Amino acid sequence: MMEGSSLENHKIDVEKNFKKYEKIADKLKAIAHPYRLCIVKGLIDGECNVTTIQECLNLPQSTVSQHISKLKSAGIIEGRRSGLEICYRVVDNDIIDVVKLLLND
Repeated sequence: MMEGSSLENHKIDVEKNFKKYEKIADKLKAIAHPYRLCIVKGLIDGECNVTTIQECLNLPQSTVSQHISKLKSAGIIEGRRSGLEICYRVVDNDIIDVVKLLLND
């Protein structure tokens, strides 16, 4: 059995798919915080606005907004304007699957 050849193939795969792996790692970093993970879990269950998220997590609005911003910039959630408020929802199906797997849902 040639173990070196398997590692060599993996090296080629990493080089070929580095951007893909980098994008996945960025998404994982975005949910790798207890509050952001909680926000994503809640938004998987249904749309929500910042005020409701703030009340559920008992956090200042500015803190919730920072977490929302990180999740939005990672492409995990997006907002839909409804009058004066914005309702957020999870739009990344891979992240939905990962969170459900992690939380045994």
